[in-house]
Amino acid sequence: MAGISPESKSEERDEESNEITLRPIALSDIDDFMVWATDDRVSNFCTWDAYTSKHQAFQFINDVAIPHPWFRVICINNRAVGSISVTPNSEGCRAELGYVLAFEHWGKEIVTRAVKMVASNIFKEWPELKRLQALVNVENKGSQRVLEKAGFLREGVLRKYLTTKGRCSDMVIFSFLCTDLVS
Repeated sequence: MAGISPESKSEERDEESNEITLRPIALSDIDDFMVWATDDRVSNFCTWDAYTSKHQAFQFINDVAIPHPWFRVICINNRAVGSISVTPNSEGCRAELGYVLAFEHWGKEIVTRAVKMVASNIFKEWPELKRLQALVNVENKGSQRVLEKAGFLREGVLRKYLTTKGRCSDMVIFSFLCTDLVS
């Protein structure tokens, strides 16, 4: 069994004690964005392939992320280490949650905390919203745990539901309703 050095434990405690914030993405986040957006481990279960150029990332940030109705970067000490988005459907009562995090921060409850922050506030920001949902590849156990820890309900498996990167995959659907909030 591999041990963890005292320095690693200290660094992990420092990161856990640092405040996680969510803020709108800016073009100045491009270098931080490139850390996770160019990593195949991060994009593995995403609909997009890992970015290969700063120009490609600039276009995404400028043309998609900034004008998006609700796209935020997940920050530790104001450094963008991932992103989280809420995309409304056409009826307005339902929205899709998506998130991504730099590999070096996996397993540290960062995304779980970010998802909880979103779930506790998005229904106030968008009063017409009744349901926040997330689709997760059945093989992505880590993301499923994130949603369960954040209070989302696993509703079931949608068989052969989504084709990404040439593969038609089963997806697990999770939901969080406005009535699930604890006052």
